[in-house]
Amino acid sequence: MPECWDGEHDIETPYGLLHVVIRGSPKGNRPAILTYHDVGLNHKLCFNAFFNFEDMQEITQHFAVCHVDAPGQQAGASQFPQGYQYPSMDQLAAMLPSVVQHFGFKYVIGIGVGAGAYVLAKFALIFPDLVEGLVLMNIDPNGKGWIDWAAAKLSGLTSTLPDTVLSHLFSQEELVNNTELVQSYRQQIGSVVNQFNLQLFLNMYNRARSPARALTVPVPSLISSCPVMLVVGDNAPAEEGVVECNSKLDPTNTTFLKPGKLTEAFKYFLQGMGYIAHLKDRRLSGGAVPSASMTRLARSRTASLTSASSVEGARPRACTHSESSEAMGQINHTMEVSC
Repeated sequence: MPECWDGEHDIETPYGLLHVVIRGSPKGNRPAILTYHDVGLNHKLCFNAFFNFEDMQEITQHFAVCHVDAPGQQAGASQFPQGYQYPSMDQLAAMLPSVVQHFGFKYVIGIGVGAGAYVLAKFALIFPDLVEGLVLMNIDPNGKGWIDWAAAKLSGLTSTLPDTVLSHLFSQEELVNNTELVQSYRQQIGSVVNQFNLQLFLNMYNRARSPARALTVPVPSLISSCPVMLVVGDNAPAEEGVVECNSKLDPTNTTFLKPGKLTEAFKYFLQGMGYIAHLKDRRLSGGAVPSASMTRLARSRTASLTSASSVEGARPRACTHSESSEAMGQINHTMEVSC
């Protein structure tokens, strides 16, 4: 185990180095929170705003947080040499036990977005003893159909890499109507992440989801291994896939969250697992809920979020599909992303 926990670490794994950033130190026998970002992002672009959010402090003070960057996706990463074989999705999942072992974690609670959610789902299936629970945002476990796959291939030949990634992160509606936000992400995708390395990661993710490979996450096996919270943004590209995934899962062991207060839902998810024994709902105390506390899921796959306004809504409950879906439906769906 490292002498100094906080900070950046490069971890040797069977499939190459992984860049990892640790915040905090292990708290007794509690699991660590391990994050995995989406394609086109890294841990900073995907999770910084969320974990720096005021309400998350109530959670992070109880856990060590381990941010994993997919190979070559961290800021300032060296470019891989020509001919480098990027790890497959299964191999990306198989790199994570080395991280868990290096820091002496007994098990982790995973938070993944898009491609990162896919990697963590595979991790839980292959190494169930290392995963205590999963929060999977905008995961689409279904491979692309031939028509969609061919359209994506054609788009990749005629579009720039940032544009291809943006079509993965945002819905067509947002690409048209939320130009300021999209432009912000376009600039960061093009300047923060090494473009050659990003193309390799994107190619591997797309290859895993090609119809010929038909590589899907067997969700019944996943749900039997640990509690899962599925999260999908309003009008997100993966919305249909997440809803279908949720329909196949056991509602007694699954939380399904559409646009709502993600930090609060995550607290209740942890509470349902036996962590964070006492949570105070400020709305029930009679006081007004300050706007800074109203975290909402971003429509984009990034799930890096803050909210600009205060909204009343029903309290989400862990491990109930119908109740949490109904409650979240009462919350205003206007959202914004903070980078």
